Order: sequence, then C-alpha cells, then structure tokens
Amino acid sequence: MPSSEARDWFVRTDAGWLLSVWVQPGARSTEPAGILDGCLKLRLAAPPIEGRANDALLRWIAQRLSLPRRDVELTAGQASRRKRVRVTTALEADELARRLLAQP
Repeated sequence: MPSSEARDWFVRTDAGWLLSVWVQPGARSTEPAGILDGCLKLRLAAPPIEGRANDALLRWIAQRLSLPRRDVELTAGQASRRKRVRVTTALEADELARRLLAQP
C-alpha cells in the first residue's frame, strides 16, 4: 500500500478522483515511474506531437482502472508535462493507487 506521503497526487471529487500526473513522452515503453513532486510520474511511449501523448495518457489510465475511456478526462495541462486528469470511478484510494503504480 502506498504511504500517506505518496497520496498527494490524487484527491477525491464528487464523482471520483482528480489526478496530478507528470508525463515523460517519447519513452521506450509506457509505465509508471513512481511519484515526483506530488505527481504520478508516467513514462509514455507516445510522442508529444498532435495530442498523441495526451491520448495515450488517457487510454493508459482508463485501461489500468478498467474504465471506459469516456470516464477519464484531461482537465489541465494539454501542452505541459504536468497534467490534471479527472477520473469518474467508485474505486477506493488504496485500489486506485495500487492499479496506477503497479509495474507491468
């Protein structure tokens, strides 16, 4: 289970969670890389052009949480490495963190 210090990268909302994510596009593979400055650090295999990295991020989160893509929305950081993602789900905090931080 993640420590309470590592929990500052997500907060509960009425419909689910708001995630803070730091992306590293153009990586060899898509995988979580831990917590960095209050964000989930995620290496993305997609390049940072024409929204490909953003699309890959949202698809990855939806797949990891077993959610339809429509339940995962980029709310801030469209052109930045630091992003905010709204996730509509009833998952509890421990399960959310476990699924997103699990290594492939």
